[in-house]
Amino acid sequence: MAERVNNFPPLPRFAPRFLKPCFYQNVEEEIPPPHRQLVRRVYNLWILYSATLCVNVVSCIAWWAGGGSGVNFGLSLLWLILFSPCSYTCWFRPLYKAFRADSSFNFMAFFFVCFLQCVLVIIQAVGISGWGACGWIATVMFFSYNVGSAVVMLFSALLFSLVAVLMVLALYRVHRLYRGGGGSMQRAQEEWSSGAWKSASAREAGFNAISVSGPSLPQYPAAVPSYPESGPW
Repeated sequence: MAERVNNFPPLPRFAPRFLKPCFYQNVEEEIPPPHRQLVRRVYNLWILYSATLCVNVVSCIAWWAGGGSGVNFGLSLLWLILFSPCSYTCWFRPLYKAFRADSSFNFMAFFFVCFLQCVLVIIQAVGISGWGACGWIATVMFFSYNVGSAVVMLFSALLFSLVAVLMVLALYRVHRLYRGGGGSMQRAQEEWSSGAWKSASAREAGFNAISVSGPSLPQYPAAVPSYPESGPW
């Protein structure tokens, strides 16, 4: 099998040599065909959330310029720097590895972290003042102070609401797919106890199976669920 070179995140050519991509990501090569569309949609959801955090920074600048607190701008910048990469590594990446290697442990990691992220996004959509998020409460209340700033803030409130709804749909879709294939917490605990979730030999065997037989899930015992094909959201 040809050596895989990390390709994500893509870096510009002028980036210093010591900066290199951290992950290898290739949906066409590593994800079974029935699940590629779902994985792409969750990836696009991560991109949308990162873009929402960028818009939120701009909205907090408008909030500050209109007479709001500068603390919100500082926190919005912190959320962008913190949650944009962490959301990729903590809930999209486990989902990617779960479909790539049929890993119950990674499915559980996705459910747990994505659920917490969804709760946080709902709080950001609500828009409590002083939390660094231009949600509905902060936006509606600011219309009486500065209409121009409030209109800019409205974009963040709408995007946070959209992201929250899509996260709920993603959790529901993946959970239904996982449970429909016979997945359970017990299987995740067994993977944790046996160390199969971090076994280099198991991952290598899985990659070899993919490279030999094409983009399909590696062979597992009969107890491992065969996930049904992805349907519409």
